Amino acid sequence: MENLVKRFLEYVKIYTTSDEDSTTFPSTQRQKDLAVFLKKELEQLGLAEISLDHNGYLMATLPANTEEKIPVIGLIAHMDTSPEVSGENVKPMIIKYGGGDIVLNVEQNIVLKTVNFPEIEKYKGQTLITTDGTTLLGADDKAGIAEIITAVEYLINNPHIKHGKVRIGFTPDEEVGRGTEKFDIKAFGADFAYTVDGGPLGELEYENFNGASAEYILKGKSVHPGTSKDKMVNANLMVADLLALFPLAETPQNTEKYEGFYHVTKITGTVEQARVHFIIRDHDRQEFEYKKQICMRNAMIMKNKYGQDRVEVDIRDSYYNMKQIIQENMFIVDYAVKAFKQCGIEPHIVPIRGGTDGARLSYMGLPCPNIFTGGHNFHGRYEYIPVSSMEKAVQAIVEIIKVIAEK
Repeated sequence: MENLVKRFLEYVKIYTTSDEDSTTFPSTQRQKDLAVFLKKELEQLGLAEISLDHNGYLMATLPANTEEKIPVIGLIAHMDTSPEVSGENVKPMIIKYGGGDIVLNVEQNIVLKTVNFPEIEKYKGQTLITTDGTTLLGADDKAGIAEIITAVEYLINNPHIKHGKVRIGFTPDEEVGRGTEKFDIKAFGADFAYTVDGGPLGELEYENFNGASAEYILKGKSVHPGTSKDKMVNANLMVADLLALFPLAETPQNTEKYEGFYHVTKITGTVEQARVHFIIRDHDRQEFEYKKQICMRNAMIMKNKYGQDRVEVDIRDSYYNMKQIIQENMFIVDYAVKAFKQCGIEPHIVPIRGGTDGARLSYMGLPCPNIFTGGHNFHGRYEYIPVSSMEKAVQAIVEIIKVIAEK
């Protein structure tokens, strides 16, 4: 485990934020900086079949050390970080947590407060890795990468542990919904896989949101404000009318567990034209389809008010709930549950209030539930991860591989 934290700290300092507005693949070339770094590390560990393609997918193999017929397992994590908060010049801090609030940045008065994040009190007496408050940390999903590599290193250093072939895959652009767009399932060659991309200790997930996006283009008419009476159509004010059509109770800050939502992620605009970008989420497929219908209905209301040519909407599906696929392959989840318990980890099977590469991969033919990394507060400046949870994630990965070999 001695290299686990060292690895993680190296990875988070490499700038890998993806870009949802990019037309290239990967969306940012900087993601390849981490891929190249990781490729060298995998080579130093002596892994086989290492490949880094022009799309930024890094794959490698830990060969089986037994002649017994054992399923090929895949371990997958993503290299990019969320564009919602800066991932440039990350300055991680290692803190021996004594309880109470944590001052992340004195100069900017950025404080991780227990009143807002009470779960942090569970880690009193433990070592935490946090941000300095000016960026996200990037445990989503660089913790997953560090944990996978450390688990593989442990198996290499303990050849008495019998295991089958293990395939490793590190992907770009998961945070912008494109992580599996060019993933070569056949080349990866696993029978099933696990994404290591979850949250707190013990999380095990095999169902996720159905996801879609809706982008509205609102077209106004610009006239000098001094002579604009009965002439101007202000697209920025149209935005306010549009937002008022959506139920306030169905937003991320007002929902939990299996409740879906509409989430405004970006608004840009001038008097002449404004754009509003939503993401739509629901675990239930019928409710998901209904939410998309509401988006269309709201576009029609706006058209009727402002004119047919002043409102456009583009609704696109992003991914679907992998529960349907995983339920046909529940033995994969059972392996993880058994492994967790053998490590002294209480499994918490919860729905993902988001999506992972595993959701799309499951529908592409690679069943792929998700396991914890140990992190909290992803996508924000208050992100943190307990070192002990990272160590438990490594143990869980190793144990899953052992359970599969012993089945």
